[in-house]
Amino acid sequence: MSDYHDDLRLAHVLADAADAATMDRFKALDLKVETKPDMTPVSEADKAAEELIRGHLQRARPRDAVLGEEFGAEGTGPRRWVIDPIDGTKNYVRGVPVWATLISLTVQVEGGFEPVVGVVSAPALGRRWWAAKGSGAFTGRSLLSASRLQVSRVGRIEDASFAYSSLSGWEERGLLPGFLDLTRDCWRTRGYGDFWPYMMVAEGSVDICAEPELSLWDMAANVVIVEEAGGRFTGLDGRPGPHSGDAAASNGLLHDELLGYLRT
Repeated sequence: MSDYHDDLRLAHVLADAADAATMDRFKALDLKVETKPDMTPVSEADKAAEELIRGHLQRARPRDAVLGEEFGAEGTGPRRWVIDPIDGTKNYVRGVPVWATLISLTVQVEGGFEPVVGVVSAPALGRRWWAAKGSGAFTGRSLLSASRLQVSRVGRIEDASFAYSSLSGWEERGLLPGFLDLTRDCWRTRGYGDFWPYMMVAEGSVDICAEPELSLWDMAANVVIVEEAGGRFTGLDGRPGPHSGDAAASNGLLHDELLGYLRT
């Protein structure tokens, strides 16, 4: 195992705690939902889950920094946890089960921070995915009950399944023509959205996916899972990792061709 085994075990503990908190309020008739300044929703469950994770980290890793969607950055240093307490809040507040807690440990390297541990937990789907750098990617109910992930071997766009979130973001960035060309040339397209397309790329059930606008906490956990499953994860500019503000993920064989359709 890698040097991050203990951190991966901790990330599972954090995910267990978050799952309990989010499922307790999922489909609650009195769920409180507010609108943030960027006009996106945030529920009481988002805030409670992030506070819970931060509390655990303060006790278990007091020297590590934390960056979360709801409460921002806290601390400094070469290790930073990146948290999205509920990725897919719009689904969560409408009772759609496609949402997940995303937890990643990133470490400082030359040029920035690199994700080295990722856990994506979707309790309403009964699914969890995880990876640690150098140790492979897995899905299952626990570290002791898991199967290894492997990306597909599809090597032609016309045979590929492409997953995306929505059309509006591509149109706003002036990338809709290339996006539509890609959907026409692929074998199959589906708008699954949020974390799920990246996990399906890692599983090999989807071959390529992309999104035009994302934050670091939307991507950090996904990066290490896709890469440890044998895939590639970059920005639309081809820069590896989660730092471009957008994302393209693939089985690796189709990545350059995917970027060719979607580059700015």
